[in-house]
Amino acid sequence: MTFVIRPSREDDLPALYEMAKLTGGGFTNLPPDRGALAEKLARSARSFAGAHDDPGDDVFLLVLENSETGQARGTAQIFAKIGHRVPFYSYRLGAISQTSRELGRTFRAEMLTLTTDLEGSSEVGGLFLHPADRAGGVGVLLARSRYLFIRRHRALFADRTIAELRGLIDEAGSSPFWDGIGAKFFGMAFRDADEFNAMHGHQFIADLMPKHPIYTAMLPDAARLAIGVPHFSGRAAMRMLEDEGFQHDRYVDIFDGGPTVAVATDAIRSVRDAVTATVTRTDIAPGETRTIVSRGSLLDFVASFGTAEPDAAGVGIDPVAAEAIGARIGDDILYILGRS
Repeated sequence: MTFVIRPSREDDLPALYEMAKLTGGGFTNLPPDRGALAEKLARSARSFAGAHDDPGDDVFLLVLENSETGQARGTAQIFAKIGHRVPFYSYRLGAISQTSRELGRTFRAEMLTLTTDLEGSSEVGGLFLHPADRAGGVGVLLARSRYLFIRRHRALFADRTIAELRGLIDEAGSSPFWDGIGAKFFGMAFRDADEFNAMHGHQFIADLMPKHPIYTAMLPDAARLAIGVPHFSGRAAMRMLEDEGFQHDRYVDIFDGGPTVAVATDAIRSVRDAVTATVTRTDIAPGETRTIVSRGSLLDFVASFGTAEPDAAGVGIDPVAAEAIGARIGDDILYILGRS
């Protein structure tokens, strides 16, 4: 079975909507709302077409497609610059130490401060793989193809890249972090607030959330213990991000408390280690170590698993990969050796 990564199309809407219903909530970048998804697909189409007045507003939605059936089976998204149209809020986890001479004791209190520190960064997100296709390492293809796209179009993206991971959500679809903080000020259940954010952005947070720091010691235990903890379904994604060089720098999501990780864009391993070369052969025998190969830019971008063997003049690839990405001898491709 061959999978390829390609730009989204507006006719992907039915498949994306069906996948969105499987996310289980808290997945802001893939809301189960046809209107919001249609708007995102239209925005992505403009970005891939280069039809933007301001590149900072670009969002690129990539789709994992089963080449044999033509079905969309996963998504991944790249935002050129967050906070460009609406503010991008996070909580920063900090601390303050205070000493009482009379008591002879020093107290160190942790606090959450509402901030827009991360505005202007690029973001990778919206990574979702259909449950039926989560074997065989296809998630790695989906995740790492984003970095090849960034490398291919480096000028479109910022010098820092972040990723937000979904936080803890219980079986009923509630977030202990939201219940401990946000619900107190908004009078909304987590699902309602999360859906509203997916369709309307963060501005309502700025309108109603208090600006002073929140001492974590005053939160319920369930909310405090959820700070910076990824949802169980996102732990593999967290490991992949850490393998790329992302680090948790004490920023968390304002809705569910999930960790936000960041890295200098040029230090992302798959961006840094990607190789551009000319195809010299398309008859290499498939090997045990799969690489990720890609060809084309913007609307023509396509990526897939394959085998690559560098030589003095360029690189040879296997015939299945060559067919999957439409590569011929003499074409330039961008590929990553090794860790796939």
